[in-house]
This record gives sequence, structure tokens and C-alpha cells, in this order.
Amino acid sequence: MVEQLIYISTAPDLLREQVQDILSVCAQNNEALGVTGLLLYNGRNFLQLLEGEGAVLAELMAKIEVDPRHAGVTTLYRKDVAERACPNWSMRLIEIAADRAARREQVGQDLPRSLDTEARKLALNFAVLN
Repeated sequence: MVEQLIYISTAPDLLREQVQDILSVCAQNNEALGVTGLLLYNGRNFLQLLEGEGAVLAELMAKIEVDPRHAGVTTLYRKDVAERACPNWSMRLIEIAADRAARREQVGQDLPRSLDTEARKLALNFAVLN
């Protein structure tokens, strides 16, 4: 059994280049930990889906919660699932379109088809914030 976890946080002072750097480090670290997932960033906030062993995710979240680059870390979703929605993504960035009208559709196309309905709804709602 695999656990999925979704959290949101605020990171208003990050440049997009810094987000790319974070993404690269996360992908490398996650691969070593057996963690997969995706990251949405709207220029101010993160929504991240993490998948992996529960104890590993708990340790990872403890680090994320004290990371000074973002604040207000809040877990929105935690669920045991039979299989990963993102088995081939150590961490994938899903860009959010600048055009508000296009965001929901664009993110919906980029999300894994196997993602749970509740998790998908959280990601789509996040996509239209801002």
C-alpha cells in the first residue's frame, strides 16, 4: 500500500528559476527515497502531491514544514492507495497558465488520469486561485 499526501504552502518570494532548482533537488532526493509526485506553482503558492511509504512521507513533511522558503504548510489530503498515480515522476512540475480561463482545462490535461477524484478536485481548484 502507498500513501498519497497533498499539501499547500505559500512561497511569495521565490523566483521561477529558484522553483526549477528546488524541483531538480526534489526529483533527485525523491528518487532515492522512493517518492513520486507532482508540483503545481502559481507564482505565490505550491500544491504538491507526494506518494510513497507513510513513514518516509512523514519525515519529508517534517523537513518541508521547517523549510524557510515557504510558510503556511497545510496538509489537505492523506490517503492510502493501491497504486501510485505518478509512478514515473520523481517530481513533475505542472505549470499553471497565465490565462485564468485556461487554467482548469490545462491542469486537468496534465494531471495523471489515475488520480483519485478528491485529489484531482483539489488540484483543479488550486489551479484557478490567484
